[in-house]
Amino acid sequence: MTYKKLILPGLLVLGLCACTSTSAESTASAASTAAAAASSATASTTTTTSSSNTSAITIESSSNGVLDATTLFSERDLEQSVDTTTAETITVSDGQDVTISQEGTYILTGTASDVTITIDATDSEKIQLVLDDLQVTNTDQPVIYAVTADKLFINLASGSDNVLSVTGTFTTMNDDNTDAVIYSKCDLTLNGTGSLTISSTCNGISAKDDLVITGGTYTITSTEDAIEAHNSISIADGTFSITAGKDAFHSEDSDDDSLGSIYVCGGTFDITAGDDGLQATTYAQYDGGTFNIDAVEGLEATVVQINDGTFVISASDDGINASTKSSTISTPAIEINGGDITITMGSGDTDAIDSNGSLTINGGTLNITASSAFDYITSGAINGGSVTVNGQTVTTMTNSMNGGGGGGMQQGGNGNMGPGGRMN
Repeated sequence: MTYKKLILPGLLVLGLCACTSTSAESTASAASTAAAAASSATASTTTTTSSSNTSAITIESSSNGVLDATTLFSERDLEQSVDTTTAETITVSDGQDVTISQEGTYILTGTASDVTITIDATDSEKIQLVLDDLQVTNTDQPVIYAVTADKLFINLASGSDNVLSVTGTFTTMNDDNTDAVIYSKCDLTLNGTGSLTISSTCNGISAKDDLVITGGTYTITSTEDAIEAHNSISIADGTFSITAGKDAFHSEDSDDDSLGSIYVCGGTFDITAGDDGLQATTYAQYDGGTFNIDAVEGLEATVVQINDGTFVISASDDGINASTKSSTISTPAIEINGGDITITMGSGDTDAIDSNGSLTINGGTLNITASSAFDYITSGAINGGSVTVNGQTVTTMTNSMNGGGGGGMQQGGNGNMGPGGRMN
């Protein structure tokens, strides 16, 4: 994972992103980085496309992001179809586990119970699975368990409906706390144009390295996290309907707090979560996507950067939160450079946008309904964009904390807002 230096508060940067399918071959191209002052910003994008497959996804990411998005997706990640001319077809049967130990393409199909497909290759081999109407219900073990491989690709075949579930308490396998329906100890990529429905008594999908999703339709119900990864979660496209007891998306390595980022530049997300909608340990960068989130907190990371996308967030604690989760980042920050953001907060001690460091709005359209719109510690500024709080246009930012000394302004006047960042 490559990180880029966070743009300093007060510097206006706009980033655009679109992730679309393409029918023409193209090669990766990079737009030059544009740095602009608050009065004259220029959009800057980087485009990445697979040149080997006409069903690939095209990525346009912000060149001014806190993450280097050009490193996140390989050409193979972006391909939505798989050449299956030499593939081996495996039809699952009740109680018959499957072990895959050699590099290749494997089509998984059939309906069965108590079946675990184990990937146990070498750490230099890539394994391609194609799920083609696979339906498996297990009692206490993952349906797919990747022990060793360089990378596992899971493609959802066109027109396929795949249903995977675990109904009981997960048990340990090979000393691994295998607590997800799809559990991967290697890099994991999910793509394709089919559908995947997951029901879990713990986590839905768990990757202990990097997790990439570039296509597919996902319906996930889990008592804990729906989708989690240690190193990073990178999403270019997909349709997600998620009901999670904890976080819908969670990126964290409990042994290394320099890891754990989230990047999104496309997709449609309908999220109901018992805790966070999307939580990252380090950086969370949003260059696109359409989000409908009902959670305790909508978006959370040490640094949250929104360059584009449509967000409708209903939250009972913080709509968007930046707090210290990584010791490798000196100051939490929220930076909004674009997008269309609607935040509706519950009553009580809640904040629509809460940063334990800086909070900067350079662009975008924000519509906030909350008793406390903004909460920051080090600095806060509205340099651009359109900001509406409780029906009134706001051009300066009032801090509900102000270092614990009341409700005064740190920048500008109080506009139409009263003490503590609350509307008069």
